[in-house]
Amino acid sequence: MEQASVIALRQAVRQQRGRAEHLLTELACCGRNDPGFTRPSYSPEETEAHALVMRSADDLGLSIRQDAAANTYMTLPGRNRTLPPILIGSHLDTVSHGGNFDGAAGVVAGLAAVAAIQSLGLTPDRDITVMAVRAEESVWFQVSYLGSRAALGTLPEGALAITRVDTRRDLANHIAASGGDPEALRGGAPPLDPSAIHAFLEVHIEQAPSLVEAGIAVGICTGIPGNFRYPDAQILGRYDHVGTPRRFRRDAAMAGAEIALALDRIWQANEEAGRPMAVTFGRFHTDGAAHGLTTVPGEFRFSLDVRAYEANMLAKIEEQFLSQVATIVARRNVEIVLGPRAEVAVGEVSSPIRGGLEAAATALGIATIPLGSPASHDAAAFAKAGVPMAMLFVRNANGSHNPDEAMEIDDLMDAVAILTTWLVAETRCD
Repeated sequence: MEQASVIALRQAVRQQRGRAEHLLTELACCGRNDPGFTRPSYSPEETEAHALVMRSADDLGLSIRQDAAANTYMTLPGRNRTLPPILIGSHLDTVSHGGNFDGAAGVVAGLAAVAAIQSLGLTPDRDITVMAVRAEESVWFQVSYLGSRAALGTLPEGALAITRVDTRRDLANHIAASGGDPEALRGGAPPLDPSAIHAFLEVHIEQAPSLVEAGIAVGICTGIPGNFRYPDAQILGRYDHVGTPRRFRRDAAMAGAEIALALDRIWQANEEAGRPMAVTFGRFHTDGAAHGLTTVPGEFRFSLDVRAYEANMLAKIEEQFLSQVATIVARRNVEIVLGPRAEVAVGEVSSPIRGGLEAAATALGIATIPLGSPASHDAAAFAKAGVPMAMLFVRNANGSHNPDEAMEIDDLMDAVAILTTWLVAETRCD
């Protein structure tokens, strides 16, 4: 790209700074509570956020529609509407008492990129669609990527009957209440044909302070981890007197502790061998109605999330975990009921798109580093469905899923500049 074009493009992106900041400020009114923000998946607060981004898209003259899963699509038409479109997207739901940037920054970035292209008087050769995705946060329904998987026709069997943890109403009910059509999802063709999508790109805040540590504003994703999950595992032993000798005990809590330590040893060995992964026991507790200082615990519950960047490695870790469970069952004389299992495939980044983003950053003079995602993202659902995918991460000092997310608007605009430069090159804008 000629230097004059790069300068003009960078200036066009800078001019969208106020638009991006204003939209993020408006989104901060959706689900604000103390502390942070709570926009549950398929909630009135999430729907309000979708209405806000649709109003912003309408101001830009974009075509707007929603699908049967109530995902929102905001499209800048291309010269050839028959060519597979490029989708840019992220989610607008949050965890309970989360921050305003996790997810939302990606939708704002997509709209800012489209606005910059419009301001330059350019028309892409194919549609560029900004997608605001529903229900990415798995905390609400205990399943990842419900909105994007519904759009792609890859929902797990029985997903529409899964209940939200707080309302106890099922997903179908929530989709209908949010303006979607669960019956169409049950019987019709999926809203999106993965084979007819040119690419999916997602901008997201980083979720560990790697960019802060490096002093770099933008990271280019190298991969998204897959995971396996046991959301509601239970260990059943026997309640006993605190003085019961060890050989007679069926201590559910000690069995839980052994499982945690076994997985931590597996984690440490892989990290030391240069194979990144993560283990999280999000819930890890005895029964509050029955436990006590002088009682041996007879019941213990935990949730488990294990993630890694290679499918074979993930399968091996689960095999090791199940072997440890069997050993602990025999040693502790307890029963372990792992309950429902969920999984998400590893998200592989498209090498050509990643190379294009790196070239765009170089042309703009924006320093980047390669960065593996520590978290799951909608982009992984698109990759699993066969859509070429890439991600950009924006510097964020305080992690995510908390009220203190600390993204700077200027860092976001650097990511928008890289995204916009790639879009202009990829769609042969003129």
